[in-house]
Amino acid sequence: MKNKHIGLFFGTFNPIHIGHLILGNHIAEFGSVDEVWYVITPQSPFKQKASMLENHHRYELVYRATENYPKLKASKIEFDMPQPNYTSKTLEKLLEQYPDYKFHLIMGEDNLASFKKWKNYDYILEHHHIIVCPRIHNKNVPSELKHHAKVQYVDVPIVEISASFIRTAISNQQNIKPLLPEKVWAYIDEMNFYR
Repeated sequence: MKNKHIGLFFGTFNPIHIGHLILGNHIAEFGSVDEVWYVITPQSPFKQKASMLENHHRYELVYRATENYPKLKASKIEFDMPQPNYTSKTLEKLLEQYPDYKFHLIMGEDNLASFKKWKNYDYILEHHHIIVCPRIHNKNVPSELKHHAKVQYVDVPIVEISASFIRTAISNQQNIKPLLPEKVWAYIDEMNFYR
């Protein structure tokens, strides 16, 4: 399909949870994009974290979470890119692979507030639209970004769930099954992750 519009949702997804799915599905169904791709950020070799699952496990979780949603996809495009990686490089690589697609960045308002600190942020803004999801706590977004022609605020359900909360709860043997897609919980449980 030519000129497909793809929303890119970047994250470690450690683990992916229902908040991520609600947001991505809402943008795919009611927003201005045809699909949402969950771009899994690889674990940096410079910042090894014990609580971070290996890349292929986090990809498996995202794949399982999205496989029944035709408009949602798991992407491991960043896995083979040199580290540390920057979003602008990922966008360049995606455009090389899919020259007819239009890529839109999905981000929280907190990321937009610090967007000018991103490497090549001006290049990103020139070539891509940004879909901004509001947060419960307002952030001081610079006016020129908030009202920029390429920045679009979307009205999405705000679900404040953190992956770190989920990891801690699992390690404390507390039941957080309602916060995870069923297949994601089954894989975490089977593999004994975060315990």
